[in-house]
Order: sequence, then C-alpha cells, then structure tokens
Amino acid sequence: MTAKGRNIIRLLSLLVLIVATAWILVDNACAPYQKMEGKIFGTYYHITYQSSSDFEKEILGRLEAVDASLSAFNENSIVSKVNRNERVRVNEMFKTVFELSQKVSRNTNGAFDVTVAPLVNLWGFGFRNKEQVSRQKIDSILTFVGWQTIDLHKGYVVKRHSRTMLDFSAIAKGYGCDVVADFLEAHGVTNFMVEIGGEIRAEGVNSANAPWTLGIEKPTEDSVCQHQELFSTIQKSSMAIATSGNYRNFYYKDGHKYAHTISPATGYPIQHKLLSATVCAPSCALADAYATAFMVLGMEEAQKVLSRTKGLDAYFIYTDQHGHYKTWCSEGLSKFINK
Repeated sequence: MTAKGRNIIRLLSLLVLIVATAWILVDNACAPYQKMEGKIFGTYYHITYQSSSDFEKEILGRLEAVDASLSAFNENSIVSKVNRNERVRVNEMFKTVFELSQKVSRNTNGAFDVTVAPLVNLWGFGFRNKEQVSRQKIDSILTFVGWQTIDLHKGYVVKRHSRTMLDFSAIAKGYGCDVVADFLEAHGVTNFMVEIGGEIRAEGVNSANAPWTLGIEKPTEDSVCQHQELFSTIQKSSMAIATSGNYRNFYYKDGHKYAHTISPATGYPIQHKLLSATVCAPSCALADAYATAFMVLGMEEAQKVLSRTKGLDAYFIYTDQHGHYKTWCSEGLSKFINK
C-alpha cells in the first residue's frame, strides 16, 4: 500500500472516531434524568443520573454488596460475623473501608474509631438495644476499644480482645456513594448525584443544566426531622461531601442531653460548641469519616487536622459564648457557599 493510501485510511479512521464520539455526546446530552430511591444501611438513598440506560438493577446490586460487607444491622454481613468472632475472610470492599478507617484514625489521633461500637450501643445509638449506663461499665468497655487493637492479616481481622466490635456506620454510607458513583462513571454517565443518608457524591450538572446544590441544615434540635430549615447551600459541579451533627440523633434523660457522637477516649457523648461539620474530600467515604472525627474533636482540633491534610475542606456551624450561631469555612470551600 502506498503512503497516500495509508494516509487516507488514517483520515477515514479518525473521521469515524470523531463521528462516533459526537454521537455519544449528543446521545448523552439528550438522555433523560432518571431517579431511584429506597432504603439501605438503615437509612434512605436518593439517586439521580442522566442516561438512556436503566442501571437500577446494577446499582441495587452494588448497594446490597456494601450492605453484605459492612452493615452491622445485617446479621449475615461480614462485619457481623467478625463481631461474633467467626473466622471469615474479608472481601475487597471490607478491606478498602477497613484501611481507610485506620488511615483516618491515625490522622485524627483516634477521634475516628470503628471499635467504638460497644460504647455507641451502650448509649443507645448503635445496632443493639440501649443498656444501663454506669462509669464502671464505660471503664470496662474502654479496655477493649481502640483502633490500634485491630488489624488485617492475610485476609482476616485480627482482634487483640475478643469483645472488640466494629461499626462502619460512620464511613459506610459515604463509601456506598463512592461505589455507585464509580459504577456510573465507568458506564459513561457524567451527570449524577448519589445521596445516602445525607452523604453525597455528585458530578456534572442537574436537569436544569446547573451545578448541583446541596443544602446544609440549620442545626436545630429535631430528633423526628419535622422542622428542617436550610442554613446555607453549597453549589458545586463536582463534590464528595458529608455532614455530621448532633441535632438529629439524641435524647434527654434527667435533664441532660445525650447525642450520638461518642468520644472513643472518654466513652461519653461529646459536649462542645461545634454543632455541625460538613466536609468535602477526595472521596465520600473520607468525607463521611472526617465529618464524624471533627464532631468528636471540636472545631479547634479539627482545624489542625485540616491544615495538615491535603484535599480536605470543611464548613462548621457552632455557637459562640452567647449561644448565637456562627460559621467557619476553609478557604477551598468558601467560594461555593451561599448563605
């Protein structure tokens, strides 16, 4: 074949590629926005994506796989078997989340700790019924709580104490968002929002061709979610965001408020002026974990973690000495905040 003939073939191949790419782009642009919702991990999910294909079956399969690996509410899950000290080889999902959890625990000096499960259960915020709380019981549980007491070895969880239990609820919802988002991206979906229990992963634009908008709730005490009022919004075309706060999951006893964020160091619900922590991170799993850690640490210590951790941004709502709402936002997120 002559050089001229080879050039013609190359040009024709390039033309075919350009036409095929243009057709895909036009097809995606004209595709409808599809919605699906339901219940998973003990909470609700809402997913919106633009595609001419229906991925509901595949998405549900991936959410159920996360549940089967990480949900302590699922008695047949891998984590439930680990908690019962059954010898079970973990899968890649479990390994990924376990290693991410240990990474965040290390970077927050143990403020994030998946072994806090027995304490969360004791106070009535976990996957078992509330028990009678006493200083003695807390001290006893603290002897087998600690992220450094667990490890992975050749596919198996190694626990220093048999009574140690794991609870991935403070990272699993974010990880579930990542799993669904990664699936959608792998199938050419460029516009989507995945929300599980308030944690969000989003890319592209919404059906109005505008960046996705996330509402940050005013941290008003409302355990039944009857009075949801927006405090501010974040508008961003690409985000992995999670929010943690103590204004939804709490109870009062003998005039004292007990919220669901438990300090792994003291064994007691945290008490400080930080009301809400919204975190933006490279993945929703990391955002989820750091949002919980920041609620444990309080604003000042959380700011120290932010300053030494690349890729993290946060928006905090707290009260001043007069009980008034105040906010603090890291520089990387401030330009996306609308009050």
